[in-house]
Amino acid sequence: MPELPEVETIRRQLRPALVNREIGAVDAHSSEKFQPALEAAGTTITDLRRRGKYLIFDLDDGHEMLAHLGMTGSFRIDPSTTGSPDHERVGPHVRAVWQLDGGEDLIFRDIRRFGRLRVVPAGEYEGVPTLAAMGPEPLSDDFTGASLHHAVKRSTRAIKTQLLSQRPVAGVGNIYADEALFLAGIHPRRSRVGRDRCDTLAQTIKDVIAQGIDNGGTTLRDYVDAAGDEGSNQHALHVYGRAGEPCDQCGETLRSIVLDARTTCFCPACQT
Repeated sequence: MPELPEVETIRRQLRPALVNREIGAVDAHSSEKFQPALEAAGTTITDLRRRGKYLIFDLDDGHEMLAHLGMTGSFRIDPSTTGSPDHERVGPHVRAVWQLDGGEDLIFRDIRRFGRLRVVPAGEYEGVPTLAAMGPEPLSDDFTGASLHHAVKRSTRAIKTQLLSQRPVAGVGNIYADEALFLAGIHPRRSRVGRDRCDTLAQTIKDVIAQGIDNGGTTLRDYVDAAGDEGSNQHALHVYGRAGEPCDQCGETLRSIVLDARTTCFCPACQT
């Protein structure tokens, strides 16, 4: 599933090409998850932002179009098809097409259809609970060891599960949680994390997120950026997806467990 670095990579690529572009006709798959795309017809995109794993298209009518990529969602800008946009004609797995002024289409593809689009009044996220309750952005000044400790200190859930909830910090998913916990030397099952360890963990979260952005995201199966290119961060991973291989810090064999229905990789020697 695309996490913050992947979504931020796409945002940085799309924003220069979309700001101040008017949306004309729109076509979308019949699923209620993609039909909200139609509500953006006739508006102008004034900005493209990100919050956690969500892309937020600011529209000039006072609304925002929210896009969650799910597991396999991706955006591209391509030359317009002839006539009105038709998601079935544009290509396989296309779920929505927005016709832009200047002869181009913004195209949303999603193979497994776990993505979702919504149009809401600006800043009103009551119908999107994950977004409404999301914690601070990891690269912001608001995210610190103190803020992380405050968010997790009363919970009895595993620290990795808490990170994936998006409440202590925004945008961290399975890949970057495993990597940050490894670098901080914290076992993913640990439920109590003291203030000093939270200081370390907050910094390793910042480090792995920044590295992921610098590397254009992590491509393991489906993720491609807005240019159709794979990221390269998969070549910099220490533990995620490497169960059975030696730890690159101590040589111990990396292990994999299922923690709250999520595959979790760690080093039993480095993460006690």
